[in-house]
Amino acid sequence: MDEVRKTPWAFLDSWRGKKFTGEWPTLPEMFEITVERFPDRNCLTVFEPDRITLTYSQTLAAIQKLAGWLTAHGVKKGTHVAVSGKNSSEWAIVYLSVLYAGGIIIPIDYGLHDYEIVSLLETAAPLFFFVDEEKYPYFLEESKKQSFIGEVYSLSAKYQDRFMRHLDAKPLSTYIPLQENDTAAILFTSGTMGHPKGVMLSHKNIVSDCYIAQLNLSIFETDVFYALLPLHHSYTMVAVFIESISVGAEIVFGKSIAVSRMLHELKEGKITMLLGVPLLFNKLLAGIMKGVRSKGIIVYGIIRFLMAISYLVKKTTGKNIGKTLFKSVLEKANLTTLRIAISGGGPLSKEVFRAYNEFGIDFVQGYGLTETSPIIALNPKDHFKIESVGRYFHPYMEMKILDPDENGRGEICAKGPMIMQGYYNMPEETAEVLSEDGWFRTGDIGWLDSEKYLYLCGRAKNLIVTSGGKNVYPEEIENAFQMYYNDIEQITVMGYHPAADLTSEEIEVLVYPTDELYKTLNFDRGTSAGDSAAYKKIEEIVEIVNKNLLPYQRITKITLLDTPLEMTTTKKVKRYDGRL
Repeated sequence: MDEVRKTPWAFLDSWRGKKFTGEWPTLPEMFEITVERFPDRNCLTVFEPDRITLTYSQTLAAIQKLAGWLTAHGVKKGTHVAVSGKNSSEWAIVYLSVLYAGGIIIPIDYGLHDYEIVSLLETAAPLFFFVDEEKYPYFLEESKKQSFIGEVYSLSAKYQDRFMRHLDAKPLSTYIPLQENDTAAILFTSGTMGHPKGVMLSHKNIVSDCYIAQLNLSIFETDVFYALLPLHHSYTMVAVFIESISVGAEIVFGKSIAVSRMLHELKEGKITMLLGVPLLFNKLLAGIMKGVRSKGIIVYGIIRFLMAISYLVKKTTGKNIGKTLFKSVLEKANLTTLRIAISGGGPLSKEVFRAYNEFGIDFVQGYGLTETSPIIALNPKDHFKIESVGRYFHPYMEMKILDPDENGRGEICAKGPMIMQGYYNMPEETAEVLSEDGWFRTGDIGWLDSEKYLYLCGRAKNLIVTSGGKNVYPEEIENAFQMYYNDIEQITVMGYHPAADLTSEEIEVLVYPTDELYKTLNFDRGTSAGDSAAYKKIEEIVEIVNKNLLPYQRITKITLLDTPLEMTTTKKVKRYDGRL
């Protein structure tokens, strides 16, 4: 009992049996508990460009109004409703309103091509489709030809007659009763392997993961989360949106990763929680370090020395002196209010991880997949390991390494309340990854240490086998290039067969250099002289990296790309069948 009382969700006991009857509340039950706790706290905020904020009680009123319209127009338990758009209060209200009406929400990537969205809608067959202004006209017309798209309504006030906030009906006084094991959302994976699947997540999956993750990270109603990455993705959906409303925190919706707009919103929103992917944090750090270097070699050397001291003090005493030492640096980057930064969506270079901690920012990594709701490991800020993607949530879930090799590396498997229900209408694919007793095979290769910290190697399907029979994981090599963010915008490692030898592979890197590199070299991209100079610079970087790699990991071929490769919305290169 002592352990239960100490959990981050212990406060729920005051509502157990009154507001909810399951082990975990449903999402509507959870939201109403938060409204009862913090009715007047800020809930949803946007800058367009002026600040517009809804409190928790105002957000509930908007949800009940739209939920009333949805139920009056045919939405009932299990009805599919799709939403696709930029991050906004309207997106969040649609999401929760559908659940209040008993439906299943289908968030769709707004960055997909129209034909890709049509394909997903054909699979999901929603009754309604709420879509943002740029794509609204197309889908309104398309819905007249294809009935599976559903009735189309706008997330933008630009289309007043079908704007979701103008849909009037008697507000729903309370949510339609649901069970915790009912499906809440179907999320289509981004498809880095080219085949999106509809991941079915129950209310229990999402809510349990939201609270259990707080075992390794304390969040409070005074926090302000920055929703910069797309909300349709499980990482932002749960780690920002659902985490915020679980404790009564505020969400600031960012609609663009343009640096000037991001810096403005970080400052004006007084952001305390910044969640992003490695690419975002690499670029942000690049800007910080560029400013440091501009102060001259002597000042740069002093700051690097102080960064090392700051990190040593933090690791040995737990005291964070970086925020004081580097106050002016953080002020320039509008990061003074930042309490914690979290990186997910892929492993972050340990050098980047360390640099943020040196500057006094509590920086942690997490790990998970859409199928795991998504968080199943998180680095505690007071006991982090920079090479690990986090500690898994024992005893509230289990993790094991399947068929480990001599170094303990094998496929990561997880079991717990956050594991998906399965893939929508894909029983065979579900059976391939989810056992009858609840173990989920992630497809990722990694290993665990004695303290239950997880170390990630890479995707099993991306594995490269060398002539000596050694296994090489592309992600491990790609991570070695993260500190070269000023010169390399995109780098992808793959295997190639040398001299028609199909029995083994060597290592090739595909590199798309930054515009800044060409500018520094004083050449234009696409010219013979410019590309030759850029290639030479990349060769120098590869030579440096190769010295720190094991002999069988070393790169033997470099290909300079004319255009960047296609990426997912979480900034990962799309691979198809283990290849690009």
